[in-house]
Amino acid sequence: MNFAVIGSGGREHAICYKLSQSAKLNKLICIPGNAGTKKIAENIIANISDFEMVYKIIKEKNIDIVVVGPEEPLVNGITDFLKKRSIRVFGPDKFASQLEGSKAFMKNICKNNNIPTASFGIFDKFNDAENFINKSKSPIVVKADGLAAGKGVVICKSLEEAKIETKEILNGKFKSSSKVVLEEFLKGEELSYFVVVDKNSYHFFGSAQDHKKVGEGDKGPNTGGMGAYSPAINLTDSLEEKIKKKIIEPTLLAMKKLGHPYTGFLYAGLMIIKKEPYLIEYNIRMGDPECQVLMMKLKTDLVDVIDLATKNDLNNVKIKWDNNGCITIVLCANGYPGNYVKDKEIKNLNNIVVDEYNQIFHAGTYEKNNKIFSLGGRVLNITCSNQNLEKARNQSLTNLKKLNWNDGFYRKDIGWRAIKKL
Repeated sequence: MNFAVIGSGGREHAICYKLSQSAKLNKLICIPGNAGTKKIAENIIANISDFEMVYKIIKEKNIDIVVVGPEEPLVNGITDFLKKRSIRVFGPDKFASQLEGSKAFMKNICKNNNIPTASFGIFDKFNDAENFINKSKSPIVVKADGLAAGKGVVICKSLEEAKIETKEILNGKFKSSSKVVLEEFLKGEELSYFVVVDKNSYHFFGSAQDHKKVGEGDKGPNTGGMGAYSPAINLTDSLEEKIKKKIIEPTLLAMKKLGHPYTGFLYAGLMIIKKEPYLIEYNIRMGDPECQVLMMKLKTDLVDVIDLATKNDLNNVKIKWDNNGCITIVLCANGYPGNYVKDKEIKNLNNIVVDEYNQIFHAGTYEKNNKIFSLGGRVLNITCSNQNLEKARNQSLTNLKKLNWNDGFYRKDIGWRAIKKL
């Protein structure tokens, strides 16, 4: 089979890595890809927002299935566009993509289907929002309604700060957002819960815990993710049953009733409070960097999973996982998540032995004259698997030291909550 993966980050490299292990894979392209995907797929440079161009490439390369990595093309309707042209696509349609593309849409799905979530208000006028804030307790969470590249959510420590953030959003801080969602702050432990979905069924597709804050001890501003580990230590059988019955299944049923059954990866960002799950957000694709650890743990052929999902035949696949713990540490460019350095050469990559227990997933990288350079804020994902999670982290840290890249930094405490409980 011929596959195309759309995107250029660590998530897309990890998906390409897993697809490339399949004996059923004939051809693999990545649009536009990075220096890591170039080793296992044919990178084709194109603007993924230009659907006509993407379609032209897919036809020229005789692609059977398209896997869409990032959220933006999904929210903008790439699945609908390609399906109308008889291309099989793994990912939700434009309407269902509102689960991530519009926080207001997601919160209303929760409200209308009794899905546990933080109490909230949705506003498009500042005076109404201000009245809501004045009646609220701090901290309060302020969210831009639309996609904002990970910068649209602020936990405000005071009501005054919440008013400032709200006014900025309603004044057009983000092109995607004319509305603001205000919600109570939930204090608990985070959990990332993944499912793979077709029109008839769904399967659990792993758990993980991401580390959003830039600094050790979970301090500093939010990022796209500084690292992750899997499986999440706080996921028990009884908690999983609650997640399925109270959150996943009501959501999938609601989307069917709305005439747009959900298909693809669905990622529930949860807060666990006194053994009860609350939905914080939905992502309509694999998480990044969670995808990197999940692809290391997945034993089932990913080509089979996606092939059957796009045929609405997921009932015929059994998904198996490696029992090891897995951890990924993100190497970031200095300055991230603010203005970061770019175009810095990364040497010593060959010092790290890659095998089934050790991988380097590229994110913001490119190759020029047989040298690897940094391009993005999150540059590499150093990913290791071991029966013991602390040993997996130590191996990741050892591998990072072999790089000795002076233009970057990383957190040394990824997985600290789980390791503390070992």
